[in-house]
Amino acid sequence: MAFHIIFAVYGIGLPLLMVIAEALWLKTEDRDYLDMARRWARATGVLFAIGAVSGTVIAFELGLLWPEFMKLAGPVIGMPFSMEGFAFFVEAIFLAVYLYAWDKVNPKAHWLSGIAVAISSVLSGIFVVDANSWMNSPRGLVLLDGTQSSVHPLLAMLNPFASTEIPHMVLAAYIAVGFSVAAIYAFSLLRTRAALGLARKAFVVSFAVAAWLSPVQLLSGDFSARAVGALQPEKLAAMESLFHTRSCAPEIIAGIPDVKTQTVRYGLPIPCGLSFLLKFNPNAVVEGLDAFAPPDRPNPLVVHLSFQLMLWCGFFFVFLAVWAVVVRLRRGALVSSRGLLAGTVAAGMLSLIAIEAGWFVTEVGRQPWVAYRLIRTAQAMTPATSVVMPSLVVFSLIYLFLAALVIWLLLGLASAAHPAQGEGTFGGHRDP
Repeated sequence: MAFHIIFAVYGIGLPLLMVIAEALWLKTEDRDYLDMARRWARATGVLFAIGAVSGTVIAFELGLLWPEFMKLAGPVIGMPFSMEGFAFFVEAIFLAVYLYAWDKVNPKAHWLSGIAVAISSVLSGIFVVDANSWMNSPRGLVLLDGTQSSVHPLLAMLNPFASTEIPHMVLAAYIAVGFSVAAIYAFSLLRTRAALGLARKAFVVSFAVAAWLSPVQLLSGDFSARAVGALQPEKLAAMESLFHTRSCAPEIIAGIPDVKTQTVRYGLPIPCGLSFLLKFNPNAVVEGLDAFAPPDRPNPLVVHLSFQLMLWCGFFFVFLAVWAVVVRLRRGALVSSRGLLAGTVAAGMLSLIAIEAGWFVTEVGRQPWVAYRLIRTAQAMTPATSVVMPSLVVFSLIYLFLAALVIWLLLGLASAAHPAQGEGTFGGHRDP
């Protein structure tokens, strides 16, 4: 998942950027925007293909390594996975149109095919995250003596976590892709001003998407944290390294949890901060890890550090957005600030780290359950433990091959000819 989620994120975010770029070309007839859309479309095609392969491997893993989980959960999560399959094929069809019909259809019709790609890609992500949100708050499955007595797939899809986890993940995808793409052009602008034309416009488009959504994501994260507090209190306790149930619970900034001493070293506590943020009452009682049996507690070291990493990355993105507004008001052009460009390069790397950290919070924070308070991870895995290590080796080799392949392909795209050397447009030159 740590490997595949990067491609899933780009599959959601890049189509939005290419559609925006083509819309700007249709409005302004500036060939730089057309070149931008074509390049981002080709990158989308490469990442879509690699993401499809890595996602297929995960489907094999579910059947091979988690048969007990699939036996129990298949009837309820089968619906969102099936709907994801429909969205995937719609995306594949319209992406083919978008990639190969530049000179064969009306420009506006071509742009509409890109919109279809952008919509189906985000729907694909929504359905997968919906299945994961069910794992965090299972609904629609009634067990009697450990076996299914009734199944309600629609109720499962409308589980309580879906309303916060889905928008948080979609926003994270757009922000991560926006900053990581902007970072490429920011790095180019820092190295040389010769690429000012296209690089400046590409930087502004991709940076604007990420910057505008960063404050929204901060608000989404606040709603998500409240949902975790209400639905998975032990996960929240691990996120905040709250070892003891108490009123006026502090919000701990940074720090390293020590499970043996049940303290947080090097942390900065804000008195009553957690109680206020969670329940708008500084004297509210917040459950700590001691409220749960030791076998039911997630690992606070991993969860807390991942949460802090994700949180501070989010604050940095908001800071960049505010900085950009100041630069725009004072200097007029975002690219005039080398500090902002350097910060964007850092944000490009941090945005992907934040995606991984957030996924660790979601998954490790749910442990020891694979479906929260329904089936434990140890119960869900395959009894054929002899296949675990060989499958790990084989799948790891596949992912290493895919990683090398995608790097090679993207480097090839990066070195492609500039439009001035003959790259095509509607009714004009063909691609070299």
